[in-house]
Amino acid sequence: MSTVNFSVPEEVKQAFNETFLGQNKSAIIAELMLEAVERAQRRQRGHEAIARILERRMHAPIVTEEKIQAAREAGRP
Repeated sequence: MSTVNFSVPEEVKQAFNETFLGQNKSAIIAELMLEAVERAQRRQRGHEAIARILERRMHAPIVTEEKIQAAREAGRP
């Protein structure tokens, strides 16, 4: 197991200690860190997905309103 040292404002430390009184604070910090990592990874995957969509749009054929309307009408019974 690794040790991590970091500084936080005193009021954050007090609120954390009061909120998690009697609990395994190391386990709580590890869980919070893991949640933060997962959140950041999801955000990064979202940014990458948007970049891929925008890249594809740059190479997509241009369709006019007339072609869209014609396709809609052709698909109606």
